[in-house]
Amino acid sequence: LVEVFAYFIQYIYNILDSITVPLAALAGTAIMLSTISDLSPVITWSLAIIAGGGTAAAVAGTSSTTRLASTVTTGGLGNPVISVLETGTSIVMSVISIFLPILAGILALLILLVVYKLYKKFKPDKIK
Repeated sequence: LVEVFAYFIQYIYNILDSITVPLAALAGTAIMLSTISDLSPVITWSLAIIAGGGTAAAVAGTSSTTRLASTVTTGGLGNPVISVLETGTSIVMSVISIFLPILAGILALLILLVVYKLYKKFKPDKIK
């Protein structure tokens, strides 16, 4: 809730976005590192940094880019809506993935399909 309300204040919003990507990378690395302990240290750390930290940083970076696009296109008025949608989707998908993992996988694929369709719709035409 604190994060959702922080996005109503632009200054705090920008500070949170600046902190989010590096912290997400560190958290992703730590979580991945804690789940793979039976491998050699080189493989363990490589997987943790690339798969855990890289994936978490990519997701956090995408969220930051989405909020930046919202700020540019709506003058910051759309940021609370984006924030509430992100948080709500995260909560719903987390709960569903715990209790109904197959449904969560299907919903994740549907979300990717919708994002792809939106990308194709708004992608600029190639210059011929």
